[in-house]
Order: sequence, then structure tokens, then C-alpha cells
Amino acid sequence: MTAVSHSAQADRGRSGEAGLRLVRRLDGELAAQWARVRGRLREEVGEVEYRTWLKQMTLADVDQDEVVIALPTRFLRDWVRSHYGDRLRSLWCAENPEIRRVALRIAAGASAGLAGEVSPGGTTAAEADTAALNGERVTLREDAQRGDGARAELAGQLDPRFTFATFVVGKPNEFAYACARRVADSDRPQPGFNPLFLYGGVGLGKTHLMHAIAWSIRERAPGRVVAYMSAEKFMYRFIAAIRSQNTVEFKEQLRSVDVLMVDDLQFLIGKENTQEEFFHTFNALVDAGKQIVVSADKSPSDLSELDARLRTRLGCGMVADIHATTYELRIGILQAKAALAGMIVPQKVMEFLAHKITTNVRELEGALNRVVAHAQLVGRPITLESTQEVLHDVLRAQDRRVTIEEIQKRVAEHYNIRLTDMSSARRARAVARPRQVAMYLAKQLTSRSLPEIGRKFGNRDHTTVMHACARVAELMQRDAAFAEDVELLRRMLES
Repeated sequence: MTAVSHSAQADRGRSGEAGLRLVRRLDGELAAQWARVRGRLREEVGEVEYRTWLKQMTLADVDQDEVVIALPTRFLRDWVRSHYGDRLRSLWCAENPEIRRVALRIAAGASAGLAGEVSPGGTTAAEADTAALNGERVTLREDAQRGDGARAELAGQLDPRFTFATFVVGKPNEFAYACARRVADSDRPQPGFNPLFLYGGVGLGKTHLMHAIAWSIRERAPGRVVAYMSAEKFMYRFIAAIRSQNTVEFKEQLRSVDVLMVDDLQFLIGKENTQEEFFHTFNALVDAGKQIVVSADKSPSDLSELDARLRTRLGCGMVADIHATTYELRIGILQAKAALAGMIVPQKVMEFLAHKITTNVRELEGALNRVVAHAQLVGRPITLESTQEVLHDVLRAQDRRVTIEEIQKRVAEHYNIRLTDMSSARRARAVARPRQVAMYLAKQLTSRSLPEIGRKFGNRDHTTVMHACARVAELMQRDAAFAEDVELLRRMLES
């Protein structure tokens, strides 16, 4: 044997011995190294972020210069890889110079052990990773396989009355109706129709169209998972997930649906964390080719308090507005509702209601319901005179529409403060209490939403308006003189 071959053999022996020493050393120090890596990562990202995204990481294997870390779901694996992958590798390299790579794999349903250990689903971590990369489903879509119970929870409380068949189409809403039908009749998002953004004033039919889309999809394609919720419910579910340290399940549940529908998006204004979560959910669903339908009281460009990134995303699809009703549309709505109730309502009564109640379809339907119910209960025919008698309070309120500006002016004069104090940042009690009274009266005497009232008072958050209304109501119960003062202002404004 030559000197060179002896030297090569010795080198190979030394290399093999070094490799064995590495494996033995890692077997002894693995847990300590992994604990230090996790500890440093925890310090860097913070406790909340660590619990949300990184707590479920498990060390699965160390193969020569590669560390294998297991995560329970594909979504979590992808998120950690894109947001923390480089940092994990840096921390491991600093902890152990022999480590060069960090691999993230899926071990569904359990804390992963070594690389060859089989998960409860019968899949090794390596096999699960390969399957995920090939587009196969490794984890169950729980919300789609739990059955009707989970689907009903996602779909929320859909009103059976709100279908396309019962939606009265007219010039103010025909474009929004056509867009809604296009989304409902399509199996995949159409170019330019994702998201579909419906906006308009209170009681003009946004929620009706949202429910109609959901009903139509459920009837035409029962296998598609539709999630419908208000923005307020989205926020409460997100907060509950944070409190229960279950945000991963919340995120996965929403990201696994085929259609996400969120009503009254304006209620996310001022909720930065919830807006951030909705933004990421929005992006994940659009990237996955899923349909999103959103409604609000204003167009995306007018929701200036929303995050700029979210406004941009919302405006990139189809934006359809629902205008105020016309006389002809109101007549059509009244005729449809009367036919649905099986009642014969004189044409003069319908024309009278269509002329008198012009701003809100809900008020129009409510007025007709009262007239019909009165006729059924007392056993008298519906006449113009009986309609005026039954609806005297509604008609008086319609005849005398109070504006927020009028309320602010009258309250400022009553309490002898400047009109500009209503929207100023001053918190002195002499200014804050009249401002709260004005907010309370605006809520009682107008049909404006809480966010709209807040914007009229110096762009204040709707929670400020809620607090003001609650505070004034509480003071009215405790202080008879204060209650008399507020009632006097109400009578002056309504007179």
C-alpha cells in the first residue's frame, strides 16, 4: 500500500470518527441546544407572537449537518418558513457550527419524534412534507369534514327570506344585483370580481344580497364551504382566539373556506390588530383562488380610517354601490312584500307609503308590516285613513328629520359652549358633557350609524359614541334634573 493510500485511509478514518463524535455529542446536547434556540427566539419575537406561531415547533431529527423541525400543519409550516426560517438557521449555526441547514416539515396531529416516526395519520414527517409539496392534503379540512354543524357555524345566521328571488331589482341596485349573481353563479372567482365590494347606506339591501349569494352557492354547490359573518363577529372571534391561545386554529379555519363574506366592514375602523388579521386572511384567500365578498357603508376609497394596504386590496376587485331607492323601486318592494304576506293592499296606500318613507327600505317594510298586522288583528280593511292612524309616529319622524349638525348647534346653544367644541379635542367637563349629550341625541333621533356619528364629532371612534350614550343614559337614571334637561332638548329638536 502506498503512502498516499495510507494517508487517504487515515483521513477517512478521522472523518468517520469525527462524524460519530458529532452524532454522540448531539445526542447528549440536543435538548439543551434546542432549548437555547427556542429561548433566544422567544426573547426576540415576544411572548404573544411566540405562542401564536412558534410554540408548536418540535425538534424531529438531526441528520449530519441538517436539523429537522416538525410543525403540525402545512399552513403553520409555511408561515414559520417564510417569516422565521432564516432566523432559525442563524440561531442554530450560532449554537452549533456544524449545522448548515434547517428543514421544516409536517407531522400532523402529534408532537413529532424522530424523522422516521409515524404520525397518527400514518405519515412520516418526511412523507408528509413531500405530499404537501406535491399538492396533496396532509391535514384534514376540519371545517369541511365536521359536517353541517361546523358549516352552519361558519355560515352564521342566514335569513331564509333574503334570497335572490325576494330581492326587488330596480335602477339603484341593478348593478350590485348583477355582480352578486355573477359571483354566486361562478365556481371560481372571476377576473375583476375578487373581492366583490358592496356599499351603500343603511337599509338599502347590502345584507340581503350577501345572504342571497350564500344561499345560492349552498344550493348550487353544496360542497363549497361558505363563511358569512359580520365584521363585529370576525373581531370577537379573533379576540376569543387570542385569549384562548388558539389563533392558529382560527386562522386555518378561515383560510380553508371557499367563500368568505364579511358584512359591515366599517366596524373594523380603529381596530388595528383585527384589521391586520383580516388583511392577512384576505391575502391568503385571494392567493389560494378563493372568493371574498365584503360590504360597507362607504366605498373603499372613502373608508379613510382603514389601513391603506387594506383599502387598496378592497378596491382592486369589483366595487358596486347601491343608491338610495327611487319611488318606482319602493312601490315594487311594497308590492312584493304584500304578495309575500298574502294581503291585498290598496294601491293608494302603497303610493302613500312610497312617498312618505324614502330613506330606508327596512323602515318601509316595517311600516307595511304594521299596517298589515293591524288590519289582521282588528279585522278591518286597509285604508289610507287607518294607515295614517297606525303610522302616526313613523310619519311624524319622517316629516321632521333631525340632522346631527342641528343637534350639535342646539346643544351648544343650550349649554353655552362654542359649536367648534363639539368636534374639538378638549376634555374639560364643561365641554365633554354637552358633547356626550349631543352624541346621545344623535343616536336617538337619527338613523346614522355609530361610526358616522363619531366622524361628525371630530373623527372619534364608534366606541367613544357608545360610551357617551351609556354614560348619558346612566346619568339620566340617577339625576332627575339632568334627565329633564335632556328630554327638553329632545322635544325642542323634534318639534
